[in-house]
Amino acid sequence: MPIIAPSLLAADFANLQGEVEAVARGGADWLHLDIMDGHFVPNLTIGPAVVAALRPHSQLVFDVHLMLSRPEDFILPFARAGADYISVHAEACTHLHRVLQQIREAGCRPAVALNPATPLSVLDHVLGEVEMILLMTVNPGFGGQEFIPAMLPKIASLAAKLRENRLDILLEVDGGINPETAAAACQAGAGVLVAGSAVFGCPDRGAAIRELRQAGKLNRVQI
Repeated sequence: MPIIAPSLLAADFANLQGEVEAVARGGADWLHLDIMDGHFVPNLTIGPAVVAALRPHSQLVFDVHLMLSRPEDFILPFARAGADYISVHAEACTHLHRVLQQIREAGCRPAVALNPATPLSVLDHVLGEVEMILLMTVNPGFGGQEFIPAMLPKIASLAAKLRENRLDILLEVDGGINPETAAAACQAGAGVLVAGSAVFGCPDRGAAIRELRQAGKLNRVQI
């Protein structure tokens, strides 16, 4: 059964506490928090202070996705704010291995994110350091984009590699996830679904989460 991680990027920012509580009541497993700096991606979102403010109001796993030019400077602030997973982009890290170790030393679970055009080969020498891999299925920076179908073979290739090497690493997908694309992504091997508009754009958050989970459950590839 896939893990459902609603993306706060699509929430009502005037009522973040209420939005977080609503998806928790609706059955979400995680909360995905997109951190953008206006440099690595063309947008600005939230910082550690917002994450810290939300942490006392939720028992959800906080999945913090750093879309930053210098993620190594922000690992400790987000760890202290209450992050559980911290994802850094391979494209943003000159010393990826070191940054992943930094995440673990801060008490969080390390993850690597890859943009659509980034080859899986960049993961070859860090697989022993990660607990999750995030494959972007849109180009990062904005919510509401359409899923890139060409990412399905990439998801399948990574899922096969994890199976063949018996690696207990979560495979997360983010971008354009709705019931239709969730089914396709899970069929390809995804295990964690990040969904923004598909959840927060629906008046009934719980119904949206259940629909995504059901779509993924029916098409889940066992890893």
